[in-house]
Order: sequence, then structure tokens, then C-alpha cells
Amino acid sequence: MSASRMALAMVAGSAVTMSALPVLAAAQAPVETVSGAVKGVTADGVESFKGIRFAAPPLGELRWRAPQPAPKWSGVKLADTFGNDCMQTPFGGDAAPLGAKPAEDCLYVNVWRPAGATKGAKLPVIFWIYGGGFVNGGSSPSVYDGSSFARKGVIMVSANYRLGRFGFFGFPQLTKDNKDNGLLGNYGYMDQIAALKWVKANIAAFGGDPDNVTIFGESAGGGSVHTLMTSTQSQGLFARAIVQSGGGRGNLMGNRTLSEDKPGLPSAETLGVNFARRKGIQGTGPEALAALRSLTAEEVNDGLGMMTMSQATQTYGGPMVDGVIVSDSPQAVYEAGRQAKVPFMIGAVTADIGFGFAPSKDAAFAAFGPLADKARAAYDPDGSKSLQQVNTEIAMDKTMVEPSRFVAATLAAQGLPAYEFRFGYVAESMKAEWKTGTPHATEIPYVMNTVKAKYGDKLTAADAKIADQTNRYWANFARTGNPNGPGLPHWPAYDAAKDELMLFTAEGVPVSQVDPWKARMEVTAAAASLPPAPPPPTRTADGHFGSKVSPLGDMLDDAAAKAVLSKHIPDVVNSPQIGMARGLTLLALQAYIPTLTDALLAKIDGDLAALPAKK
Repeated sequence: MSASRMALAMVAGSAVTMSALPVLAAAQAPVETVSGAVKGVTADGVESFKGIRFAAPPLGELRWRAPQPAPKWSGVKLADTFGNDCMQTPFGGDAAPLGAKPAEDCLYVNVWRPAGATKGAKLPVIFWIYGGGFVNGGSSPSVYDGSSFARKGVIMVSANYRLGRFGFFGFPQLTKDNKDNGLLGNYGYMDQIAALKWVKANIAAFGGDPDNVTIFGESAGGGSVHTLMTSTQSQGLFARAIVQSGGGRGNLMGNRTLSEDKPGLPSAETLGVNFARRKGIQGTGPEALAALRSLTAEEVNDGLGMMTMSQATQTYGGPMVDGVIVSDSPQAVYEAGRQAKVPFMIGAVTADIGFGFAPSKDAAFAAFGPLADKARAAYDPDGSKSLQQVNTEIAMDKTMVEPSRFVAATLAAQGLPAYEFRFGYVAESMKAEWKTGTPHATEIPYVMNTVKAKYGDKLTAADAKIADQTNRYWANFARTGNPNGPGLPHWPAYDAAKDELMLFTAEGVPVSQVDPWKARMEVTAAAASLPPAPPPPTRTADGHFGSKVSPLGDMLDDAAAKAVLSKHIPDVVNSPQIGMARGLTLLALQAYIPTLTDALLAKIDGDLAALPAKK
């Protein structure tokens, strides 16, 4: 951003924003944390501190332990570089590419504050939790830079948390040892709580108010905010909360438990034992645990990431119900009023994530049971939508969109300030590509006002304007618990009787209005209380694999069926992104792969029908 445009953006930030900025000091003094002194780097009115340890390196005997206190240091550390992001397998196409190398030693925190802020300034604090399916992500991506918040008088903090098998892992000997008084399994959540405790203990030294901390996160980060909102272990560590595309009814990764196997849902301990066997480690006792801890970080990660996690369902399961940090679903806790009593903001995007696999539109609506006709009227009243569009809209509403409305309504009914949003703006350079709306995670550069880092020379004035407005809403909420402020369209608190939300429109104008998807929300909410629909068939009526009913992963796991696919679609079978598509049928993949024509699917089905049938 040029100096002139930056100046205009700051002027547009309102008198409140300008008055919130402290008087600039002539020189920045080191900041004393509980572990030692750190010195930041100042640029464009913002002082940043990167790569500060908030816990001991989780290595050796500390692998699969609750985070331990960070080691102290003497002298002044220059905090000018991000620490390692947590161990993972990065993937191409990530909306937030990592800016630091992944490693197991990764428990670092970063701080952005207005240049000149001093101890005792009591500035509001906003704490970012990244997404990535609990297997990818980090605090180093350029789109997660906190400078814009700092320029608006809000200190932003971000922190890493352990991912994959480092962050979410069970093993019988770990449970038997119980070295951290019941803190087991959800090590990534423990890291988030430890980082918030670091903020509580240290942020005043940076000029922040430890009693005015807002937590916010997207996707897995948004689901983490729900966990922090509903856990007894994190109460008192924050004063407000924001969820972006984080669900709100069920736990995002399901109700897997730490130790108890359920039908079709093995416990985290069972998955841990499976993983040990995969690495040639037998038994469940101390020797087996020691052998697991002697594996290299690369061996434990074992290629795990967004592209491969669907292939690792027998050795990794993500967050779990552990009985201490996670004891119930968010819905159960919210409905009982046992969550943190804080102002809350929640929403999703207009083309959010959701994977629907119904083989036909009739089957998609039949999943609503007695509400099937209402679902058809809400989603496809004139029958013009494609099966892919219907499947996607139903799935995203169930996973992300309707749960946002549910949480806002539930908290508002308890008298808490609650605000709902739906982000529908698409960068002008992407409108031709993203025709159905705003894809999952692409609202983040607007929330952070890092659209320049995201779009570079393709950034337009319209993109920059809505980014500044969005960032101001979030900053206002962090400051007061209310997103409204001078120069911004009014955002009403959620009221179920009015059902109004803030829609960040495709035209780049925030507008408060009655939910335009009201019919979809109501039928999805009504269906949420129905018994789960039986899973769709994965074979044809006569017992064969089929392009319309069989998940791709099932066929790839069968040698004969894989040979058929390799014959007809070798590019699909050998794609490095194949892991992301294992749950989709070939029919569903047509929307993404134009070469999967009806004629080609018919040929594949003919060859699959020649294989032995299985009932």
C-alpha cells in the first residue's frame, strides 16, 4: 500500500480509531516478559514481536505432554523472525501459505502493537487462532499479519498450536502415566490455553489490557473458539469471542473419545495403537511409548496434511472428547448456558465448505425425512439447480452456516450481545473464477486487512475499501464488544424475532438485513433435531461399485476397482490431490473435472459391473 493510500485508510478509520492510538515514543524500549526481555521491530507505525516462546519445546519426553513453562533467558532477545510453524505436510493451493519452516519445536507467540505503546496503556487485545483442519496452518502466513489491527489501536497476538498426531493423540500408556493431572489427548487445545495464559501474564507489559482479550479464529480455529467458549479450562482468559466458519452445533471432528471405542468410531487410544503398529511398534506399555517418542518428527507426521488426512483415518482422528477440556458438544453447552458469558460474533461465507454425496437431488432432500418437501422448496424450488450445487449448499448450511445462526440465537436468548454475519464479497480479480460466492477462508484477508499481501497488484479500490471496513468492525468489537462505530453501516445485535444479520455483499457494501437464506436456515435447523439419516449406499443394488454411489476412496482401496480407474482416468488416480477427493463419487467430481463426462462414467461403470459383486 502506498503512503498516500495508507494515510487515507487511517483517516477513514474514524476519530475513535485515531484517538485510540497512543502518543508515539521517541525510541522503543525492550519489553520484559516473565521469561525474559524482548525487543521488537518498528515499521509503518507498528511494532511487531515475532517468535517469542510461550512454552518449552515439546520435544523428547515432552512430546504428548501438556505445555510446560518456557525456559527463561538473560539479556534482550531480538524478536524479529517467526518461530517454526508446527509440524505438518504443507499443501499447494493453501489460502494462507506458511512463511516459516514446520518443525516440532513450534510453541511461539507473536505480538503486533501500535508503535510507542507502553506498559499501562491498557489497549484492547485480539488473539488469532488459525485454521487448517487441525493438520495444517500456522501463525506465519502474510495474510495473518496483525499490523492493521495495531494501526487501529488494538494489539493483535497470534500463537502456534500443535497439529496432527503431535496435537491430538491418545495412547494407553499416556493415560496410565497421567503426568498432567488429566490433561490428555488434546495437546493442541492445551497449547491454545497456554498461549492465552501467556497473554494474561505478559500482555500488560506490551501495553495491552489482560482483561480485554478477544479470541477469534476461522475453520478449525473457529471450532477452537467454540472449545474455548465451552471448556472449564479456559474460563477467565478472554472477554469476547468471534467465530468465522467454525460450526457451532457438533464438535467439528466428531465425538470420538480418548479411551472408549464406539461403533464406527475408534477411540484416540485405538488410533494411537494402530499408528504404533504401522511403525512396527508392538504393545501399549512404557516400552512402546518410549519407542513412539524416539521416532523422528517426520516419522510421526507420516505425511499427514489436508490432502492426505482422509487416507489416515485408522491412525489419526483429530480432537476428541477427553472429559477435561472437551466434555460435550458446543450445542449442549450453549443450550445449557454453561459457556463463557461474553459478547459473541459469529458467521460464515457464502460458498462455505461442505461435502454432500447424495447420488440424486431426490436423495439429498430425502435426508431431511418428513421435511423433504420443505427442503426442496427452500433449496431448489424450480428444479434448476445442479445436483452438485444442491449437495454443496445443504452440506455447507449444515456444517457452517446454520450453526452460526443457532449459536447467535441461543446466546441472544440468554441476554448476551450476539452478532451474526455472512461474508459474500469476492475480490474483483476472482469474480470470474469464484462464481458461486465467497469460498471458505477467503474472508480472512478482509478481516485482517491484508488484501494487499493476498492479491498484490490485482487489488482494486473496492477490495481495499471493504477490507478496511471489515477490519474496523472486528477492531471495534475487540475494543467494546460491539462492532459498530462512526462511519460504518449499522450492525444490529442478533434478535431471533427479527433474524437480521450483517451481509458483506458481493457489491462490497455491508448491509444489515433479514437473512436472505431464511427458508434454508429454518429447514436445516428443524432437521438438526431429527435422527441422523441412514448413510447412502456405496454400491449399486446388485452389489457393484458405481460412479454415482461409490466413494472414490472405496474404489481406490480395492485392487480390481483401482485397476479399472487407472485404465480410464489415470490422471485422477495419480493426482497428488487425490486424498481430498476420497469421499466424493465420480459423479460429484464431474463438477471439478470436466473430462469426467457422462460417456466416460458409463464406460467405467460397465467395467466395474464386470467385477465380482459384493452384497
